[in-house]
Amino acid sequence: MRIIAPIVMAAAGFAVLSAAALPAHAESSSWFWGSEKKADEKTTTLPKPATEPKPSAPNVRKASPSLVPATGDDAAYTAFDQGQYLTALQLAQEAAARGEPQAHTLIARIYAEGLGVPKDDKAAVNWYTRASEKGDIPGTFALGLMLAEGRGVGKNREAAAQLFEKAALTGHAEANYNLGVLFLKGDGKPENPIRAFQHIRYAAEKGIPQAQYDLAAMYQAGSGVDPNAEEAARWLSRAAEKGFAAAEYDYAVLLLKGFGLTKDEPKIMALLTSAAVKGIAGAQNRLAYVHMDGVGTDKNIVEAAKWRIIAAKGGVEDKTLDAMIAKLSKADRAKAETAASEWADKIQVQGLE
Repeated sequence: MRIIAPIVMAAAGFAVLSAAALPAHAESSSWFWGSEKKADEKTTTLPKPATEPKPSAPNVRKASPSLVPATGDDAAYTAFDQGQYLTALQLAQEAAARGEPQAHTLIARIYAEGLGVPKDDKAAVNWYTRASEKGDIPGTFALGLMLAEGRGVGKNREAAAQLFEKAALTGHAEANYNLGVLFLKGDGKPENPIRAFQHIRYAAEKGIPQAQYDLAAMYQAGSGVDPNAEEAARWLSRAAEKGFAAAEYDYAVLLLKGFGLTKDEPKIMALLTSAAVKGIAGAQNRLAYVHMDGVGTDKNIVEAAKWRIIAAKGGVEDKTLDAMIAKLSKADRAKAETAASEWADKIQVQGLE
C-alpha cells in the first residue's frame, strides 16, 4: 500500500541558539512560540516541527475509474488520488474492516483534512490511534503531531515524543526532525543538544529543508556539535537551494557579509529576490538596499523604493531607506508606489510562491 502523508509541511523559524547565530529573518512561525522581528534583528525562536508534504501517492496510474483494476486498500488510494473522497472513505473503511493498517491512516487523513466530509479532529485521532496500534508508521507519526499540537486530543508532548521516537527508529525523516526539536527544547524529552543534533542532522541528510536550515544554526552556534562556520554555510546553502524562503534570505545576507561559500556569491540577487517574492519582509528590505547601491545589479532608485514600500507594509522599520524615498521626485515616488501596489495585487491574486 502506498503512503499518503497526513499534513502539509509548514515553514519553520530559524533555530537561533545564541547571539552569534546566523542573520535572523522576518519569518518567525514556531511550533512552540514565535514573535515578529524586524530585518536583521536576532531571534530566539525554535523550529517548527516538520510535517510530511502532501503529494499524491507515487506511481499512481491516471486512469478513469472504470479502467482501474485496483482492489483492497489500493482501490481506496486510487479513488483518493482521483479526488473521489467519499468513495475512498468507503473503500478504506472496507479495507480497515479487513484489518489493513494503512487504510486506518487514510480514513484518519480524510477526517483530519475534511476531504468530502466535515473536518473532525477527534475522529482523525481515533483512526490514527488504530493505525498506530496496528504498526502503521505514517499513522504513528500523524498521531504524534495531533498529540503535540493538541488537535482532537489533549496536548501531550511526552506521548508525542514516544510516537515520534517509534517512527524515527524506522528512518522516518520528519519524525527524526520533530524528535530533535523536542530534545532541543527539552519539551517531552529531556533537554539534550547532542541528541537534538543527531536527529536533526539525520533529517537534514534525508533532504528536509527546514532540518538543513536548523542544522546550519546548530553548527554556527555550537549547539550539540563543535562550532563550524563552513558547515553552517554549507547546510544553509542546501536549504536555500531547495527554495526554503527563510534560508534563501539568511544565506543571501551571509553572502553579502562575505561569510558564505564563494561559489554561491553570484546567487545573491536570485536568492534575495526569491525570498522577497515569497513574502520575507527582511529580504524585501535588503533588496531595496541592493537596488539602491547597485550590488550585483544596476542601480535603480525606483525599484529600491518599490521594495522599501513593500517591506514597510510588512512591518520593517528603516529610517535610512525612508529618508531616501523622501528625497525622490514626485514622479519617481509615484512610479515606486504604483509598482509596489501592482506587486501586492499580483501576489494577492496568485499567492506567494
